[in-house]
Amino acid sequence: MTIDLNCDIGESYGKSAPYDAAIMPYLSSCNIACGFHSGDPMTIERTIRLALQHGVAIGAHPAFPDLQGFGRRIIHIPKDELITIVRYQIAALKGMTEALGGTLHHVKPHGALYNLAMKDETTAQAITEAVKSIDTQLIVYGLPNSELEKATDKTGLQYAREAFSDRAYENDGTLRARTLEGAVVHDKKQVLSQVRMLVKKGQVRTHDDQTINLKIDTLCLHSDTPDAVTLARKIHETLIKNDIEIHRIERS
Repeated sequence: MTIDLNCDIGESYGKSAPYDAAIMPYLSSCNIACGFHSGDPMTIERTIRLALQHGVAIGAHPAFPDLQGFGRRIIHIPKDELITIVRYQIAALKGMTEALGGTLHHVKPHGALYNLAMKDETTAQAITEAVKSIDTQLIVYGLPNSELEKATDKTGLQYAREAFSDRAYENDGTLRARTLEGAVVHDKKQVLSQVRMLVKKGQVRTHDDQTINLKIDTLCLHSDTPDAVTLARKIHETLIKNDIEIHRIERS
C-alpha cells in the first residue's frame, strides 16, 4: 500500500520558513505558494531548491489575490479573469521550477479557492481550464467527489483525491469551515488515528461522529499547525509502521 504525503509550504516572505526545511524530508510532494496568498520570488526559489534537494514532487499552490487574508476569503471574480489569475500563478511556478532543473508535478488550489472549487462548478472549471492551458500532464489535487474532480475528469486531466490529517470533516465529506469550532484537529493522538483510518480503511469520522467513506490518493499535513515538525515526523512514522509506503503520485 502506498500514499502520497503532501504539505502546503513556502508560505513566508524573503526566505523559506524555518519549518520548511525540517518538514520537507518527511514529504513525497509539496505545494508551493505562488505569491498571491503568501510567498515571493526569493521564497519560491529557495523552496523549490529545498524540494529538489529532497526529491519531493513540486506543485503550484495558487490562490485568490488575497495577501491580507492569507487567501482564506472568497473573492468573486469573473470566470475568464479567474482563469488568467490561476494560469499566471501556475506558469510562474512551472517556469521557476524548470529553470532550476525540476519539473512541475501538480496543482493544488489554496484556501478559499480550494474550498469554493469543491462545490462551485464555474470555479472548478476555471482552475482546470487554466491547468490544461499550461500542461496536460499536471495532476490536480482536491477533495474526493467534488466539483473539481468532475471538472478535472471532463477536461481529461489526472486527479488526486486528497484527505487532511488535521482537519475535521462534515457528513458530506467536505472540510469543516475554519470559522467553526473544531475545524482543526489539535490532539496528536486524534490526528494519527485519523491518518490510520483514512489510509488503511478509506474512512474518516466526521465532526458529528459519523463514519463516511473517502477513497484517497494523497494525504495533506499542514506546516502552520502548532508543533508541525513533530507532527510531520509522527505521521511519517505512523505510515511506515503500518506498512504504508510514502511515494509521490505517478502520472497516468
